[in-house]
Amino acid sequence: MSTRQDNAPSTPIGSRDELVGWIAEGEKPSAAWRIGTEHEKFLFHSETLGPVPYDGPRGVLALMQGLMADYGWEAICEGETIIALKRPDGEAGGTVSLEPGGQFELSGDPLATLHEVAAETQAHLDQVKAVGARLGIGALGMGFAPAIRREDVPRMPKRRYAVMQRYMPKVGSLGLDMMYRTCTIQVNLDFGSEADMVRKLRVGLALQPIATALFAASPFTEGKPNGLRSMRGEVWRDTDKARTGNLPFAFESGMGYERYVDYALDVPMYFIYRDGDYIDVAGASFRDFMAGSLPQKLNRPELAEFTATIDDWADHLTTLFPDVRMKRFLEMRGADGGGFSQICALPAFWTGLLYDQTALDAASDLIKGWTAAERDALRDGVPAGALATPFRKGTVRDIARDALEIARGGLTRRARLSLLGQDESVYLQPLQHIVHTGVTTADDMLARFGGRWDGSVAPAFSDYAF
Repeated sequence: MSTRQDNAPSTPIGSRDELVGWIAEGEKPSAAWRIGTEHEKFLFHSETLGPVPYDGPRGVLALMQGLMADYGWEAICEGETIIALKRPDGEAGGTVSLEPGGQFELSGDPLATLHEVAAETQAHLDQVKAVGARLGIGALGMGFAPAIRREDVPRMPKRRYAVMQRYMPKVGSLGLDMMYRTCTIQVNLDFGSEADMVRKLRVGLALQPIATALFAASPFTEGKPNGLRSMRGEVWRDTDKARTGNLPFAFESGMGYERYVDYALDVPMYFIYRDGDYIDVAGASFRDFMAGSLPQKLNRPELAEFTATIDDWADHLTTLFPDVRMKRFLEMRGADGGGFSQICALPAFWTGLLYDQTALDAASDLIKGWTAAERDALRDGVPAGALATPFRKGTVRDIARDALEIARGGLTRRARLSLLGQDESVYLQPLQHIVHTGVTTADDMLARFGGRWDGSVAPAFSDYAF
Protein backbone atom coordinates (compact mmCIF):
# COMPACT_ATOMS: atom_id res chain seq x y z
CA MET A 1 0.00 0.00 0.00
CA SER A 2 1.06 3.57 -0.57
CA THR A 3 3.42 5.38 1.76
CA ARG A 4 2.43 9.00 2.34
CA GLN A 5 5.16 11.63 2.51
CA ASP A 6 4.66 15.20 3.66
CA ASN A 7 4.92 17.89 1.03
CA ALA A 8 3.63 21.40 0.41
CA PRO A 9 -0.13 21.85 0.97
CA SER A 10 -2.08 21.06 -2.19
CA THR A 11 -4.83 23.01 -3.91
CA PRO A 12 -8.40 22.83 -2.60
CA ILE A 13 -10.74 21.15 -5.05
CA GLY A 14 -13.08 23.53 -6.82
CA SER A 15 -15.12 21.10 -8.88
CA ARG A 16 -15.55 17.52 -10.04
CA ASP A 17 -13.92 18.51 -13.34
CA GLU A 18 -10.62 19.02 -11.52
CA LEU A 19 -10.70 15.39 -10.38
CA VAL A 20 -11.26 14.25 -13.95
CA GLY A 21 -8.47 16.50 -15.15
CA TRP A 22 -6.09 15.18 -12.52
CA ILE A 23 -6.47 11.64 -13.91
CA ALA A 24 -6.32 12.82 -17.53
CA GLU A 25 -2.95 14.45 -16.83
CA GLY A 26 -1.57 10.90 -16.66
CA GLU A 27 -1.87 10.50 -20.45
CA LYS A 28 1.50 9.88 -22.13
CA PRO A 29 2.69 9.25 -25.68
CA SER A 30 3.57 5.61 -26.26
CA ALA A 31 7.30 6.40 -26.31
CA ALA A 32 7.01 7.51 -22.68
CA TRP A 33 5.06 4.46 -21.44
CA ARG A 34 6.80 2.76 -18.56
CA ILE A 35 6.48 -0.41 -16.45
CA GLY A 36 6.28 -0.12 -12.67
CA THR A 37 6.40 -3.38 -10.73
CA GLU A 38 5.48 -3.86 -7.07
CA HIS A 39 6.03 -7.07 -5.15
CA GLU A 40 5.53 -8.18 -1.57
CA LYS A 41 7.08 -11.00 0.41
CA PHE A 42 6.55 -12.54 3.83
CA LEU A 43 9.41 -12.19 6.30
CA PHE A 44 10.18 -15.00 8.74
CA HIS A 45 12.85 -15.91 11.29
CA SER A 46 14.95 -18.58 9.67
CA GLU A 47 15.38 -20.90 12.66
CA THR A 48 11.77 -20.80 13.96
CA LEU A 49 9.85 -19.94 10.76
CA GLY A 50 7.91 -17.50 12.94
CA PRO A 51 6.89 -13.98 11.90
CA VAL A 52 9.17 -10.97 12.23
CA PRO A 53 7.99 -8.16 14.53
CA TYR A 54 8.78 -4.53 13.87
CA ASP A 55 11.09 -3.93 16.85
CA GLY A 56 13.98 -5.91 18.29
CA PRO A 57 17.49 -6.80 17.22
CA ARG A 58 16.12 -9.09 14.51
CA GLY A 59 13.01 -7.15 13.60
CA VAL A 60 11.77 -5.39 10.49
CA LEU A 61 13.26 -2.12 11.72
CA ALA A 62 16.67 -3.80 12.01
CA LEU A 63 16.31 -5.08 8.44
CA MET A 64 15.53 -1.58 7.19
CA GLN A 65 18.42 -0.11 9.18
CA GLY A 66 20.71 -2.73 7.64
CA LEU A 67 19.59 -1.71 4.15
CA MET A 68 20.29 1.91 5.06
CA ALA A 69 23.74 1.15 6.44
CA ASP A 70 24.85 -1.26 3.72
CA TYR A 71 23.19 0.13 0.60
CA GLY A 72 22.49 3.79 1.23
CA TRP A 73 18.71 3.70 1.55
CA GLU A 74 17.14 6.67 3.33
CA ALA A 75 14.33 6.60 5.90
CA ILE A 76 10.75 7.72 5.40
CA CYS A 77 9.26 8.38 8.83
CA GLU A 78 6.00 9.01 10.60
CA GLY A 79 7.19 11.09 13.50
CA GLU A 80 10.28 9.22 14.70
CA THR A 81 9.14 5.86 13.32
CA ILE A 82 10.73 4.50 10.14
CA ILE A 83 7.91 3.13 7.98
CA ALA A 84 9.56 2.97 4.55
CA LEU A 85 12.79 3.54 2.63
CA LYS A 86 13.70 5.56 -0.44
CA ARG A 87 16.74 6.04 -2.58
CA PRO A 88 18.74 9.27 -2.31
CA ASP A 89 17.55 11.96 -4.71
CA GLY A 90 18.49 11.14 -8.27
CA GLU A 91 19.19 7.45 -7.62
CA ALA A 92 17.13 4.62 -9.10
CA GLY A 93 15.71 1.75 -7.09
CA GLY A 94 12.16 2.63 -6.07
CA THR A 95 10.88 2.60 -2.50
CA VAL A 96 10.61 -0.09 0.15
CA SER A 97 7.49 -0.08 2.30
CA LEU A 98 5.77 -2.13 4.98
CA GLU A 99 2.40 -3.77 4.64
CA PRO A 100 0.20 -4.13 7.73
CA GLY A 101 1.55 -7.52 8.84
CA GLY A 102 5.18 -6.78 8.05
CA GLN A 103 5.06 -7.92 4.43
CA PHE A 104 8.10 -6.31 2.79
CA GLU A 105 7.37 -4.53 -0.48
CA LEU A 106 9.42 -3.01 -3.25
CA SER A 107 7.58 -0.37 -5.28
CA GLY A 108 9.83 -0.20 -8.29
CA ASP A 109 10.66 2.76 -10.48
CA PRO A 110 8.83 3.29 -13.79
CA LEU A 111 11.14 1.49 -16.22
CA ALA A 112 11.31 1.26 -20.00
CA THR A 113 11.87 -2.49 -20.40
CA LEU A 114 11.25 -5.77 -18.64
CA HIS A 115 15.00 -6.38 -18.61
CA GLU A 116 15.33 -3.34 -16.37
CA VAL A 117 12.50 -4.66 -14.19
CA ALA A 118 14.35 -7.95 -13.79
CA ALA A 119 17.60 -6.18 -12.88
CA GLU A 120 15.85 -3.93 -10.35
CA THR A 121 14.09 -6.91 -8.80
CA GLN A 122 17.26 -8.96 -8.54
CA ALA A 123 19.20 -6.09 -6.98
CA HIS A 124 16.51 -5.59 -4.34
CA LEU A 125 16.28 -9.29 -3.53
CA ASP A 126 20.06 -9.57 -3.27
CA GLN A 127 20.13 -6.73 -0.77
CA VAL A 128 17.29 -8.12 1.34
CA LYS A 129 18.87 -11.59 1.37
CA ALA A 130 22.28 -10.24 2.32
CA VAL A 131 21.03 -8.19 5.26
CA GLY A 132 18.48 -10.84 6.17
CA ALA A 133 21.12 -13.58 6.33
CA ARG A 134 23.01 -11.57 8.93
CA LEU A 135 19.84 -11.14 11.01
CA GLY A 136 18.44 -14.63 10.51
CA ILE A 137 15.50 -13.29 8.47
CA GLY A 138 14.23 -15.07 5.37
CA ALA A 139 11.67 -13.97 2.76
CA LEU A 140 8.91 -16.15 1.32
CA GLY A 141 7.18 -15.79 -2.05
CA MET A 142 3.55 -16.94 -1.69
CA GLY A 143 0.12 -15.37 -1.90
CA PHE A 144 -1.13 -16.16 1.60
CA ALA A 145 0.78 -16.80 4.81
CA PRO A 146 0.82 -20.61 4.98
CA ALA A 147 1.14 -21.22 8.71
CA ILE A 148 0.30 -18.29 10.97
CA ARG A 149 -3.02 -17.39 12.55
CA ARG A 150 -4.35 -13.91 11.89
CA GLU A 151 -4.20 -12.95 15.58
CA ASP A 152 -0.52 -13.90 15.76
CA VAL A 153 0.63 -11.65 12.93
CA PRO A 154 2.75 -8.72 14.16
CA ARG A 155 1.27 -5.27 13.51
CA MET A 156 3.34 -2.59 11.82
CA PRO A 157 3.31 0.96 13.26
CA LYS A 158 1.98 2.70 10.16
CA ARG A 159 -0.87 4.97 11.19
CA ARG A 160 -3.21 4.51 8.25
CA TYR A 161 -3.43 0.80 9.05
CA ALA A 162 -5.09 1.53 12.40
CA VAL A 163 -8.00 3.19 10.56
CA MET A 164 -8.31 0.27 8.18
CA GLN A 165 -8.16 -2.28 10.99
CA ARG A 166 -11.11 -0.66 12.73
CA TYR A 167 -13.15 -0.38 9.55
CA MET A 168 -12.52 -3.68 7.77
CA PRO A 169 -14.65 -5.95 10.02
CA LYS A 170 -17.65 -3.71 9.35
CA VAL A 171 -17.65 -4.34 5.60
CA GLY A 172 -16.39 -7.90 5.05
CA SER A 173 -15.27 -11.04 6.80
CA LEU A 174 -11.81 -11.30 5.22
CA GLY A 175 -10.52 -7.73 5.11
CA LEU A 176 -8.15 -8.27 8.02
CA ASP A 177 -6.78 -11.35 6.29
CA MET A 178 -6.14 -9.17 3.24
CA MET A 179 -4.19 -6.75 5.39
CA TYR A 180 -2.20 -9.20 7.46
CA ARG A 181 -1.88 -12.48 5.58
CA THR A 182 -1.66 -11.79 1.84
CA CYS A 183 1.11 -10.91 -0.59
CA THR A 184 0.80 -9.87 -4.20
CA ILE A 185 2.64 -8.84 -7.33
CA GLN A 186 1.32 -5.81 -9.18
CA VAL A 187 2.26 -3.93 -12.34
CA ASN A 188 1.49 -0.31 -13.15
CA LEU A 189 1.08 0.66 -16.79
CA ASP A 190 0.41 3.88 -18.71
CA PHE A 191 -2.27 4.93 -21.17
CA GLY A 192 -2.13 7.37 -24.06
CA SER A 193 -5.65 8.73 -24.16
CA GLU A 194 -9.06 8.26 -22.62
CA ALA A 195 -10.01 5.74 -25.30
CA ASP A 196 -6.75 3.87 -24.79
CA MET A 197 -7.37 3.80 -21.05
CA VAL A 198 -10.86 2.33 -21.54
CA ARG A 199 -9.60 -0.46 -23.80
CA LYS A 200 -6.78 -1.36 -21.42
CA LEU A 201 -9.04 -1.17 -18.39
CA ARG A 202 -11.57 -3.53 -19.96
CA VAL A 203 -8.94 -6.05 -21.04
CA GLY A 204 -7.31 -5.84 -17.62
CA LEU A 205 -10.56 -6.37 -15.73
CA ALA A 206 -11.76 -9.22 -17.92
CA LEU A 207 -8.44 -11.09 -17.87
CA GLN A 208 -7.57 -10.42 -14.23
CA PRO A 209 -9.05 -13.81 -13.18
CA ILE A 210 -6.77 -15.42 -15.74
CA ALA A 211 -3.80 -13.84 -14.00
CA THR A 212 -5.15 -15.05 -10.65
CA ALA A 213 -5.27 -18.59 -12.04
CA LEU A 214 -1.81 -18.44 -13.65
CA PHE A 215 -0.17 -17.07 -10.49
CA ALA A 216 -2.15 -19.14 -7.97
CA ALA A 217 0.20 -19.82 -5.05
CA SER A 218 -1.75 -19.85 -1.81
CA PRO A 219 -3.31 -23.26 -1.08
CA PHE A 220 -2.62 -23.34 2.68
CA THR A 221 -4.16 -21.71 5.73
CA GLU A 222 -2.71 -22.23 9.19
CA GLY A 223 -0.65 -25.22 8.11
CA LYS A 224 -3.31 -27.14 6.19
CA PRO A 225 -4.71 -27.22 2.65
CA ASN A 226 -7.62 -24.80 2.43
CA GLY A 227 -9.35 -26.33 -0.59
CA LEU A 228 -8.30 -23.44 -2.82
CA ARG A 229 -5.51 -22.63 -5.24
CA SER A 230 -5.52 -18.91 -4.46
CA MET A 231 -6.61 -18.08 -0.94
CA ARG A 232 -5.51 -14.53 -1.68
CA GLY A 233 -7.99 -14.42 -4.55
CA GLU A 234 -10.74 -15.72 -2.26
CA VAL A 235 -9.92 -13.10 0.37
CA TRP A 236 -10.60 -10.32 -2.13
CA ARG A 237 -14.09 -11.71 -2.74
CA ASP A 238 -15.13 -10.71 0.81
CA THR A 239 -12.97 -7.78 1.81
CA ASP A 240 -15.14 -4.73 1.05
CA LYS A 241 -17.53 -4.93 -1.86
CA ALA A 242 -17.84 -1.13 -2.06
CA ARG A 243 -14.19 -0.76 -3.12
CA THR A 244 -13.27 -4.10 -4.74
CA GLY A 245 -14.38 -6.18 -7.71
CA ASN A 246 -14.35 -6.09 -11.49
CA LEU A 247 -16.17 -2.76 -12.08
CA PRO A 248 -19.08 -3.79 -14.30
CA PHE A 249 -19.75 -0.16 -15.25
CA ALA A 250 -16.40 -0.11 -17.07
CA PHE A 251 -17.93 -2.23 -19.84
CA GLU A 252 -20.92 0.06 -20.37
CA SER A 253 -21.17 2.65 -23.12
CA GLY A 254 -19.93 6.07 -22.09
CA MET A 255 -17.10 4.71 -19.93
CA GLY A 256 -14.30 7.19 -19.39
CA TYR A 257 -12.52 9.26 -16.78
CA GLU A 258 -15.75 10.86 -15.58
CA ARG A 259 -17.42 7.53 -14.91
CA TYR A 260 -14.48 6.32 -12.83
CA VAL A 261 -14.44 9.59 -10.91
CA ASP A 262 -18.15 9.18 -10.11
CA TYR A 263 -17.46 5.68 -8.83
CA ALA A 264 -14.55 6.87 -6.70
CA LEU A 265 -16.51 9.80 -5.30
CA ASP A 266 -19.05 7.41 -3.81
CA VAL A 267 -16.63 4.85 -2.36
CA PRO A 268 -16.37 5.31 1.44
CA MET A 269 -13.20 7.03 2.62
CA TYR A 270 -10.79 5.78 5.26
CA PHE A 271 -9.03 8.94 6.43
CA ILE A 272 -7.93 12.53 5.92
CA TYR A 273 -4.18 13.12 6.22
CA ARG A 274 -3.05 16.33 7.89
CA ASP A 275 0.31 17.25 9.42
CA GLY A 276 1.42 13.65 9.85
CA ASP A 277 -1.87 12.43 11.33
CA TYR A 278 -4.53 10.18 9.84
CA ILE A 279 -7.97 11.46 10.83
CA ASP A 280 -10.51 8.64 10.77
CA VAL A 281 -13.50 9.46 8.56
CA ALA A 282 -14.24 5.86 7.59
CA GLY A 283 -17.65 5.38 6.04
CA ALA A 284 -18.22 8.86 4.64
CA SER A 285 -17.70 9.31 0.90
CA PHE A 286 -15.36 11.65 -0.90
CA ARG A 287 -18.48 13.25 -2.36
CA ASP A 288 -19.54 14.03 1.23
CA PHE A 289 -16.10 15.49 1.88
CA MET A 290 -16.23 17.76 -1.17
CA ALA A 291 -19.71 18.92 -0.21
CA GLY A 292 -18.55 19.84 3.28
CA SER A 293 -21.00 17.42 4.86
CA LEU A 294 -18.58 15.24 6.86
CA PRO A 295 -19.63 16.87 10.19
CA GLN A 296 -23.27 15.97 9.61
CA LYS A 297 -22.58 12.57 8.05
CA LEU A 298 -20.36 11.41 10.91
CA ASN A 299 -21.82 13.62 13.67
CA ARG A 300 -18.40 15.18 14.28
CA PRO A 301 -18.49 19.01 14.17
CA GLU A 302 -14.68 19.27 14.38
CA LEU A 303 -14.41 17.96 10.81
CA ALA A 304 -15.79 21.27 9.49
CA GLU A 305 -12.27 22.73 9.46
CA PHE A 306 -11.11 20.38 6.69
CA THR A 307 -11.47 21.19 2.99
CA ALA A 308 -10.90 18.53 0.31
CA THR A 309 -7.68 18.97 -1.68
CA ILE A 310 -6.09 17.28 -4.66
CA ASP A 311 -3.72 15.43 -2.30
CA ASP A 312 -6.78 14.09 -0.47
CA TRP A 313 -8.11 12.85 -3.80
CA ALA A 314 -4.81 11.13 -4.61
CA ASP A 315 -4.83 9.53 -1.15
CA HIS A 316 -8.40 8.36 -1.56
CA LEU A 317 -7.68 6.66 -4.88
CA THR A 318 -5.01 4.56 -3.16
CA THR A 319 -7.71 3.16 -0.84
CA LEU A 320 -9.80 1.77 -3.69
CA PHE A 321 -9.02 -1.87 -4.47
CA PRO A 322 -10.78 -2.94 -7.71
CA ASP A 323 -9.14 -5.63 -9.80
CA VAL A 324 -7.69 -2.86 -11.96
CA ARG A 325 -7.20 0.47 -10.21
CA MET A 326 -6.93 3.77 -12.03
CA LYS A 327 -4.93 6.72 -10.83
CA ARG A 328 -2.75 8.46 -13.41
CA PHE A 329 -1.90 4.98 -14.65
CA LEU A 330 -3.54 1.55 -14.44
CA GLU A 331 -2.63 -0.95 -11.72
CA MET A 332 -3.08 -4.67 -12.47
CA ARG A 333 -3.90 -6.28 -9.14
CA GLY A 334 -4.77 -9.95 -9.63
CA ALA A 335 -1.68 -12.05 -8.84
CA ASP A 336 -0.48 -13.99 -5.82
CA GLY A 337 2.99 -13.27 -4.53
CA GLY A 338 5.73 -15.52 -5.88
CA GLY A 339 9.41 -15.91 -6.64
CA PHE A 340 11.73 -13.98 -8.92
CA SER A 341 10.45 -15.56 -12.12
CA GLN A 342 6.84 -14.81 -11.19
CA ILE A 343 7.73 -11.22 -10.30
CA CYS A 344 9.13 -10.80 -13.81
CA ALA A 345 6.36 -12.80 -15.49
CA LEU A 346 3.47 -10.62 -14.32
CA PRO A 347 4.67 -7.38 -15.94
CA ALA A 348 5.61 -9.42 -19.01
CA PHE A 349 2.06 -10.76 -19.27
CA TRP A 350 0.40 -7.35 -19.04
CA THR A 351 3.01 -5.41 -21.00
CA GLY A 352 2.72 -7.88 -23.86
CA LEU A 353 -1.06 -7.57 -23.88
CA LEU A 354 -1.40 -3.81 -23.45
CA TYR A 355 1.69 -2.05 -24.87
CA ASP A 356 1.47 -3.33 -28.44
CA GLN A 357 -1.49 -2.21 -30.56
CA THR A 358 -1.85 -5.50 -32.43
CA ALA A 359 -1.83 -7.38 -29.12
CA LEU A 360 -4.33 -5.00 -27.53
CA ASP A 361 -6.63 -5.45 -30.52
CA ALA A 362 -6.37 -9.24 -30.20
CA ALA A 363 -6.92 -9.15 -26.44
CA SER A 364 -9.97 -6.94 -26.94
CA ASP A 365 -11.31 -9.47 -29.43
CA LEU A 366 -10.60 -12.30 -26.99
CA ILE A 367 -12.88 -10.82 -24.32
CA LYS A 368 -15.44 -9.39 -26.74
CA GLY A 369 -18.89 -10.68 -25.97
CA TRP A 370 -18.15 -11.89 -22.46
CA THR A 371 -21.13 -11.04 -20.31
CA ALA A 372 -21.04 -9.48 -16.85
CA ALA A 373 -22.27 -12.80 -15.46
CA GLU A 374 -19.41 -14.65 -17.16
CA ARG A 375 -16.83 -12.21 -15.86
CA ASP A 376 -18.25 -12.60 -12.36
CA ALA A 377 -18.21 -16.38 -12.68
CA LEU A 378 -14.54 -16.31 -13.65
CA ARG A 379 -13.63 -14.11 -10.71
CA ASP A 380 -15.62 -16.30 -8.32
CA GLY A 381 -14.36 -19.58 -9.73
CA VAL A 382 -10.60 -19.22 -10.13
CA PRO A 383 -9.62 -19.08 -6.42
CA ALA A 384 -10.65 -22.72 -6.17
CA GLY A 385 -10.45 -23.99 -9.74
CA ALA A 386 -7.54 -21.96 -11.14
CA LEU A 387 -6.81 -23.17 -14.68
CA ALA A 388 -9.46 -25.88 -14.46
CA THR A 389 -12.28 -23.39 -13.91
CA PRO A 390 -14.95 -23.99 -16.58
CA PHE A 391 -15.64 -21.26 -19.11
CA ARG A 392 -18.07 -21.68 -21.98
CA LYS A 393 -17.04 -24.86 -23.82
CA GLY A 394 -13.59 -25.00 -22.29
CA THR A 395 -11.65 -23.88 -19.25
CA VAL A 396 -9.58 -20.97 -18.01
CA ARG A 397 -6.53 -22.85 -19.21
CA ASP A 398 -7.74 -22.36 -22.80
CA ILE A 399 -8.13 -18.60 -22.27
CA ALA A 400 -4.73 -18.44 -20.59
CA ARG A 401 -3.12 -20.20 -23.55
CA ASP A 402 -4.63 -17.68 -25.97
CA ALA A 403 -3.76 -14.70 -23.78
CA LEU A 404 -0.16 -15.84 -23.42
CA GLU A 405 0.21 -16.24 -27.16
CA ILE A 406 -1.10 -12.69 -27.64
CA ALA A 407 1.28 -11.38 -24.98
CA ARG A 408 4.21 -13.26 -26.51
CA GLY A 409 3.51 -11.65 -29.87
CA GLY A 410 3.25 -8.22 -28.28
CA LEU A 411 6.60 -8.57 -26.53
CA THR A 412 8.28 -9.95 -29.63
CA ARG A 413 7.10 -6.99 -31.68
CA ARG A 414 8.37 -4.56 -29.00
CA ALA A 415 11.81 -6.01 -29.78
CA ARG A 416 13.47 -4.75 -26.61
CA LEU A 417 16.60 -6.90 -26.44
CA SER A 418 18.74 -7.78 -23.45
CA LEU A 419 22.54 -7.82 -23.52
CA LEU A 420 22.19 -11.51 -24.43
CA GLY A 421 20.02 -10.65 -27.42
CA GLN A 422 16.78 -11.99 -25.90
CA ASP A 423 13.53 -10.13 -26.32
CA GLU A 424 11.14 -9.62 -23.40
CA SER A 425 9.05 -12.69 -24.17
CA VAL A 426 11.66 -14.74 -22.31
CA TYR A 427 9.96 -13.67 -19.07
CA LEU A 428 6.75 -15.46 -20.09
CA GLN A 429 8.41 -18.89 -19.98
CA PRO A 430 7.24 -19.79 -16.43
CA LEU A 431 3.64 -19.05 -17.42
CA GLN A 432 3.95 -20.99 -20.68
CA HIS A 433 5.17 -23.98 -18.67
CA ILE A 434 2.20 -23.68 -16.32
CA VAL A 435 -0.27 -23.60 -19.20
CA HIS A 436 1.51 -26.45 -21.01
CA THR A 437 1.41 -28.73 -17.94
CA GLY A 438 -1.77 -27.42 -16.35
CA VAL A 439 0.10 -27.37 -13.01
CA THR A 440 0.06 -24.07 -11.13
CA THR A 441 2.45 -23.21 -8.33
CA ALA A 442 -0.36 -24.02 -5.91
CA ASP A 443 -0.76 -27.47 -7.46
CA ASP A 444 2.96 -28.05 -7.10
CA MET A 445 2.82 -26.99 -3.46
CA LEU A 446 -0.06 -29.37 -2.75
CA ALA A 447 1.77 -32.24 -4.43
CA ARG A 448 4.82 -31.59 -2.25
CA PHE A 449 2.62 -31.34 0.86
CA GLY A 450 1.15 -34.76 0.13
CA GLY A 451 4.55 -36.17 -0.80
CA ARG A 452 8.01 -35.28 0.42
CA TRP A 453 6.80 -32.52 2.75
CA ASP A 454 4.99 -35.29 4.66
CA GLY A 455 1.93 -33.20 5.52
CA SER A 456 3.85 -30.15 6.80
CA VAL A 457 4.09 -26.65 5.33
CA ALA A 458 7.44 -26.03 7.04
CA PRO A 459 9.43 -27.04 3.94
CA ALA A 460 7.71 -24.25 2.00
CA PHE A 461 9.92 -21.82 3.89
CA SER A 462 12.93 -23.27 2.10
CA ASP A 463 11.43 -24.42 -1.20
CA TYR A 464 9.70 -21.10 -1.90
CA ALA A 465 12.02 -18.72 -0.10
CA PHE A 466 13.95 -16.12 -2.07
